[in-house]
Amino acid sequence: MTDDDAQPESGSSTPLTSLTPAGGRSGQHPGPARQGTLREHNLRLVLGHVFDATEPPSRADIAAATHLTRGTVSALVDQLVQSGLVAELAPVAARRAGRPAVPLVPARRTLAAIGAEVNLDYMGYRVLDLAGDVLAERIERGDFRGSDPAQALRRLGDMLAEVTLRLGRERVPIVGCCLALPGLVDRVTGPLRIAPNLGWTDVDVLGLLADHPALSGANLLLGNDANLAARAESRAQGVAGDFLLIVGEVGIGGAIVLDGEVFAGRHGWSGEIGHTTVDMSGPLCSCGASGCLEQYAGKDSLMRAAGLDLDLPIEALRDAADAGDPAALASLDRGGAALGVAIASFVNLIDVEQVVLGGTYALLGDQLLSRVREKVRSRVISAPWGGVDVRLTASDEHATLTGAALAVLHRLTSDPSAWVSAELDGGEGGDLVPSRARGAAPAAPATIAAVTA
Repeated sequence: MTDDDAQPESGSSTPLTSLTPAGGRSGQHPGPARQGTLREHNLRLVLGHVFDATEPPSRADIAAATHLTRGTVSALVDQLVQSGLVAELAPVAARRAGRPAVPLVPARRTLAAIGAEVNLDYMGYRVLDLAGDVLAERIERGDFRGSDPAQALRRLGDMLAEVTLRLGRERVPIVGCCLALPGLVDRVTGPLRIAPNLGWTDVDVLGLLADHPALSGANLLLGNDANLAARAESRAQGVAGDFLLIVGEVGIGGAIVLDGEVFAGRHGWSGEIGHTTVDMSGPLCSCGASGCLEQYAGKDSLMRAAGLDLDLPIEALRDAADAGDPAALASLDRGGAALGVAIASFVNLIDVEQVVLGGTYALLGDQLLSRVREKVRSRVISAPWGGVDVRLTASDEHATLTGAALAVLHRLTSDPSAWVSAELDGGEGGDLVPSRARGAAPAAPATIAAVTA
C-alpha cells in the first residue's frame, strides 16, 4: 500500500496520501530522471518527499534527499504550491547560516477526493483533502440486500450530487470518486463480478453510476471494500508490514497485506475469507456453498444465534454478553471459534505477523477478541515459537470510506503533472471531474477503472 502515515480518523491533520513509485515500497523514492519524462518524474519525486516526510521538509532538505539541484527543487516546489498540492508553513530559523527554511506540507482544502460505499445496511461517502482533513461525510442506513443495482446507485448518486454542489460553491475541486463494494471486483476487466449479499452479479457498476447527471464524465474508480479498508488500516498503523485484515459486517471481507502492499491476486479477488468453509455440513450461504464462515460469524448470524433482532446494532450483542446473557455468550463462543479456525488456517498457509479485526468485530471488543485468540493459539502450528498477534483495528468505523478516498488521492499524487499543468494554465476547480469546457482544471482525463487498493 502506498499510504502509511498515522491517524486516518475523522478530523485527522496528518497527510493521508504518500507516494510509492511503481515497483517501489513506501518511503523509498527513485533517483532523479535524466531523460524522457524528466519534469513529470521529478514532480512526483519532490511531491513524494513532502508527503512521506515525518517532519515537514524544506526545499534544501528535498534537494539533499533527491540529489536534485536546489534550483530545480525550488522551481518544482513553486509549481506544486501554485497548483494547490503543497503549502508553505511559516519560516523557521535555519540550522546553519543562511535564510530561514520554509517547511512544506500537503495543502489543505485545495482539492477533494470522495470515498463512497454501498454495503448491506448502509451507503455513504467521506470526502478528504490532501492533508487528511474530512471535509464532508454522510451515512444513510438502509437494507440493500437483494436491491436493484440501478436504484441503489441512483440513490447514492443523489447523495453525491449534494456534496459536489456544496464543494463547488466553496470552490474546492473534486478530483474523483472511488466506490467500494462488498464483492469481487475484476481488476482486469473492471466490472463487479458478484456481491452475493447484495444480490448483484456481473454489474457494470461504474457505468450505472456515471449515468447520474452529477457524475457524468467523472473520474470513477471501483474497489473491494476490504482491500480499501486495508489501505486505511496500513495508514493508521504508521508502518509497512504483513497483516490480514478481516472486516466483519453482515458479510465478512478480508484483505491480505504483504510488505505494506495489498496482495490482490490475479484478478483482484483474494481475501474472501467470509466464504472459507468452516463446516462442510453447515448451513447454506448466499454464495451457494455450505458452511461458510459468514454463516457463523457474520453480523446477522451472530445476532440470530443470540436471539436478537437483526435490526439492532451489534452493540446490543456486546451489551447482552456483558450482562451474562447465556444466548449471547453462546453466540460469541460459536462465532469466535469459527472465526479463529478460519484465521488459524490462513496463518498456517500465509505466514503473517498480525491479524486485524475491524468493522463490527472492533465494536464487540474483547468479548470476541479473547475467544478468537484462544482458538488461534491452539491451532496455529508455529504458535510456540512466535505465533501471530490478533488485535482490533486502529482505524475508525468507516475505514473503507477513508481507503476509497485515499485511492483517488493516490491516482492524483502518483502522477501530478496533469493537475499541475492544468492549474498553471489558469484553470479553476469545483466540479466532480473538472474540465476546461466548464472553465476548470482537469486532474486527469475522465476514467472509469477498477483498483486493487
